[in-house]
Amino acid sequence: MPELKASQLLTSAAKTAATSVARSGTKHVTVGATAVGLALAAVVVATTGPWDASGQRTAEAHRAVARDAGGGADHGAPGTRPGVPPAAPSAPAVLAAPGAAVPGPARGALADVLDPLLKDPALGTHRTAAVVDAVTGEQLYGKSAGDALTPASTIKLATAVGALTAAGADHRIATRTALEKDAGRLILVGGGDPTLTARQKNPYGAASLRTLADRTAASLKKDGRTEITLTYDTSLYSGPATHPIGPNENLAEVTALMVDEGRTDDSDSGPATRAVDPAASAAQKFADLLHDRGIRTKGGAPAPHKAADEAEAVAKVTSPPLSALVERMLTHSDNDIAEALARQTAVAAEESHDFDGAGRAVRKQLARLHLPLSGTRFADGSGLDRADKVSADLLTRLLAAAAEPGRPGLRSVLTGLPVAGFTGTLSSRYEDAADASGIGLVRAKTGTLTGVNTLAGTVVDADGRLLVFAFMTQGAPGPQSAQAGLDRLASSVANCGCR
Repeated sequence: MPELKASQLLTSAAKTAATSVARSGTKHVTVGATAVGLALAAVVVATTGPWDASGQRTAEAHRAVARDAGGGADHGAPGTRPGVPPAAPSAPAVLAAPGAAVPGPARGALADVLDPLLKDPALGTHRTAAVVDAVTGEQLYGKSAGDALTPASTIKLATAVGALTAAGADHRIATRTALEKDAGRLILVGGGDPTLTARQKNPYGAASLRTLADRTAASLKKDGRTEITLTYDTSLYSGPATHPIGPNENLAEVTALMVDEGRTDDSDSGPATRAVDPAASAAQKFADLLHDRGIRTKGGAPAPHKAADEAEAVAKVTSPPLSALVERMLTHSDNDIAEALARQTAVAAEESHDFDGAGRAVRKQLARLHLPLSGTRFADGSGLDRADKVSADLLTRLLAAAAEPGRPGLRSVLTGLPVAGFTGTLSSRYEDAADASGIGLVRAKTGTLTGVNTLAGTVVDADGRLLVFAFMTQGAPGPQSAQAGLDRLASSVANCGCR
């Protein structure tokens, strides 16, 4: 095989493998964790450098890996530097399923690679880190891993595990209509689905308000009704609807009824202008849809009203399964879905259906999994609140739990992670030459607030071992340099045999 630079091999092989993974869903990755590992493990060939005719990595490749991993000078021939394996395995060994018989990295060798990178001033004044073998659960690397820091959006990993554990991966959120016959009152009852859509083109298989209008109108006409009083019920949730940090373009009011996340434009992710009252806006859109289907509404604009217990069911639509919502939340760092999933956790765990109850519910579920919760605080489900506190230890244990063969219900925590250089919040990262070796190999949840930068996810390392990692920083002088530093750390884990 002719020699090629590692970056050239990476560009062709890594992108081919990762693209096939990324394209397995419409807007989010839906393949299983093992399939992801198998697809990406094949790209180890691209990240460990050129090979000679016998299938061994060339000396120049070893030197390139040593330079890339350590950020320093040329360390010479194969095996002369801790953290660089003396010889690459043959293709069949590399392609073994993550967690097969290949040994995990050695602690000291991994530290030799990561310690210098973690000292980068661009990472700020407080840095914590953890790397865990997903197969054995052994922590292979840790730096103040138990310190609880502000996690930003990486807290969504905890929200995801809490929701999946409490409500179940197959749970679907229902939006329904009910009729109080004597009063001629139709109630649009919100179940807490922020992905309910009123758009003609359904963005990602979400429940459709148009479908609900179709079914409701047909049922009313069958009952001989063509005129009703329309109201709406948001009583499932309690407490303030406004996030503790106040109104912002990153999150609509947290209410049990909304369409398209309360967005007033055609976007389906990222910051956007939101409806002042998402529930009232959704109800008015429903009234318009009913009118188009021959059902007149009377009494002016729809008003809030709690459905009576004796109200008769008319129609309903349901969200995609919770596993799909988790995937979308993690891939796009969707704050609205995150807060909704935190509330669904509270509902399932029989806590109060507000911000405080959601935090207690998530904590309760994680405690049942015996995860490390020292110093943690769940002030919200999205990570927008700086009062949130989690540790790198917890983040890695959440990911390791999701990788356990005996917990298939948590697998969407892994499959929803963005793929470096391809999907979601990692699509525009890993562009620098120093960290580009992680393209297609690193899957991770990002977290960014002013002065806070975090990254937690999974890699299949150079020996085909599935590892989980978490890097957390505070006080970084600039977001771009801090993100690049985190990306470099993750790339180094992915490319390290470290025996």
